[in-house]
Amino acid sequence: MTIGVVVFPGSNCDRDCVHVLRHVLGQHVVVVWHEETSVAGLDAVILPGGFAYGDYLRAGAVAATSPIMAAVRAFAAGGGPVLGICNGFQVLLEAGVLPGAMLRNRGLQFLCRPVHLRVESTRTPFTRTLREGQVLRLPIAHGEGNYYAPPALLETVEAEKQVVFRYCDPDGRISAEANPNGSLRNIAGICSPRGNVLGLMPHPERAAEEILGSVDGRLIFESLLASLHSRAPVTAG
Repeated sequence: MTIGVVVFPGSNCDRDCVHVLRHVLGQHVVVVWHEETSVAGLDAVILPGGFAYGDYLRAGAVAATSPIMAAVRAFAAGGGPVLGICNGFQVLLEAGVLPGAMLRNRGLQFLCRPVHLRVESTRTPFTRTLREGQVLRLPIAHGEGNYYAPPALLETVEAEKQVVFRYCDPDGRISAEANPNGSLRNIAGICSPRGNVLGLMPHPERAAEEILGSVDGRLIFESLLASLHSRAPVTAG
């Protein structure tokens, strides 16, 4: 089983993802440069956090046009698991793989602190071994994490149960006070209609070892591994 971590110019959490997968979870990981055009042979793809292309224009906008993204789209369309973390989530939105857009944080300030998330859906490979209502503690680090979708699209996302995580308090209550960036309906992560693509703003790779203060992020990677072990291989693009 091989997991690919895509690296754009400006990615800065790629090594963290590789470390967690390779050294904490013992998986085979390859680094995929953004100029490559194929993800053949991979069982899952991760777009890590960072500032791809300096986040010029909008966060993730330039990276969404990278050569590798055509292959990532094809892989996702074929049912392959794709995880976008923070900047990776922004890239998936800009690429049209996930619906909606990301605005600057309410208050226009960069935020870097732990938050709590409530699991809203367990139908994705990344949350299958979690339980609905479970609360995770993960860090955020972003300036544009304010999820937005027009009213009709937002209703579709809700109706299709594509909201996977919402910001909450430590007891799982959804409130304005628990929302760090102004995201609509406290949305912190959404999935594709099929559920195989997940984007989330918090960083699970920064909460995968005890020394980091939380191991809740490891649950997301472990869920992916459990899903990969129980499924047929994906035809990669």
